Amino acid sequence: MNEVQITCPSPRPNFSNVMQTKGWRGAARITIFLAALVVLSLPVTAQAGHTRSASFRQVRCLAQNVYFEARGESLLGQLGVAHVVMNRVEDRGFPATVCEVVKEGGEARLGACQFSWWCDGRSDRPTDLAAWKQSIEVALHTYLGRTADPTRGALWYHADYVRPAWRRMYVLGPRIGRHLFYWRSGRLRYAP
Repeated sequence: MNEVQITCPSPRPNFSNVMQTKGWRGAARITIFLAALVVLSLPVTAQAGHTRSASFRQVRCLAQNVYFEARGESLLGQLGVAHVVMNRVEDRGFPATVCEVVKEGGEARLGACQFSWWCDGRSDRPTDLAAWKQSIEVALHTYLGRTADPTRGALWYHADYVRPAWRRMYVLGPRIGRHLFYWRSGRLRYAP
């Protein structure tokens, strides 16, 4: 397996004043702050049929995916997970919005969904506020196209402690932290 050593500028605006509060009141302030950032960061006119409120929902779905899939990972690992979702949005073989990509397969039973947190039957409310803040930052900057893709176009990933059968159908790409990323067959293997 290939270990990836990629550095990219940290997409970290100063959110320290928002994180001074604790509990769900603090989470509500973070969500309001995120909404304000999304509104201020997007063009005044809707592009490609997206409104600001729709964009806020998309960023929230992306932040949830980063939180539940990679909150214990480095910033680079979290960016990798976020970029897989965005790569899928751009790929014709997947749904066209972040929330549709994240929720693909439904939440009825484990194994039918694309991301295990979505159909594991547990609460989808973040409990670690520091990790949730980081997930929001990563999601917002990735959604707005302000980060480099450390996976170089990967469409799949899994943690290194599982061995899904589907992994044999794709080309192994970079390993970032505990995640292994994969490309479609036919692409050249990643060479660090």
